[in-house]
Amino acid sequence: MTKKGSMEYWPHRRAKRVMPRVRTSPSSQDKELLGFAAFKAGMTHVMMVDDSEGPAKGTEVARAATVLEIPKVHIYGIRFYGKGYPSYRRSLGEVYDATLAAKVGIKSIKKNDVEHFKGMADKLDDVTALAFLDASSMGFGNKRVLRFEVPVGGKGASEKLAHIQGILGKEVKINDFIKPGDYIDITGVSKGKGWAGIIKRFGAAERYHKSTGKIRHIGTLGAWHPPKVLFGVLQAGHMGYNYRTEINKRILKVGTSADAQSVNVKGGFVGYGNVKSDYVIVDGSIPGPAKRLVRIRKAIRSNRPVKQPQINYISIESKQ
Repeated sequence: MTKKGSMEYWPHRRAKRVMPRVRTSPSSQDKELLGFAAFKAGMTHVMMVDDSEGPAKGTEVARAATVLEIPKVHIYGIRFYGKGYPSYRRSLGEVYDATLAAKVGIKSIKKNDVEHFKGMADKLDDVTALAFLDASSMGFGNKRVLRFEVPVGGKGASEKLAHIQGILGKEVKINDFIKPGDYIDITGVSKGKGWAGIIKRFGAAERYHKSTGKIRHIGTLGAWHPPKVLFGVLQAGHMGYNYRTEINKRILKVGTSADAQSVNVKGGFVGYGNVKSDYVIVDGSIPGPAKRLVRIRKAIRSNRPVKQPQINYISIESKQ
């Protein structure tokens, strides 16, 4: 029996929440946000000039592209991390913007202020921003705010803190985070496909019809000894709805709500509708269906040169 499916991700388990956790962030000396959030609208294709070093360099090529709509993102708090042993980070506390804290459901606010944590400079290891996104105006039924943590770049905790203080209580824009030509990593939850057998789940070959009368089953669960079923044996189970990260995705265009009509396809994106807010066009595909929330971070393993992409055409033909 031939196995074609990947067992790189193990165990194959269902994601616990739609908001994925980003465990690692790139290091940056610039005072900037290192993460953002978006919703997947759908896919289209663009015609652009190939600026790579491949055989098609300098010619016009067609590229599949994904359109992401950016919700309103506000910074409502600051989180302080202390030095731990040997590398564990422990939270020392948070400072909130009083107006936005009530909006995200924080009822009791401690009297700690920024000056209290500045006096602990020798104990501070890192400072991050607390953000929330509001998708109530995007038109697909998500009426509650979603909170997430955003790492910040800087030469030290003091620079990071100064940058977050400047944007605390304000809305941040995608233009302040990325520019066309930049590379990002996208983390999301893939499409859920429910319970699946080994043929669909791992791409195993169907058995000969005269073997035992079963076609879409595995031949054996393993040897007699060791007397157990090993984890690598193909078995039926839940398929999809897993955390996945796509690295080094190139930004082709960063647009605003004023020119959103230039990317809206005729009849709207399937399962989504029209883009109304700020948006981003990403080269290639990303995990998940339409309306799925994704987390964006600066590329952590990219050493590619940043070039301004030259886009000649964006398809708005119907995808129905």
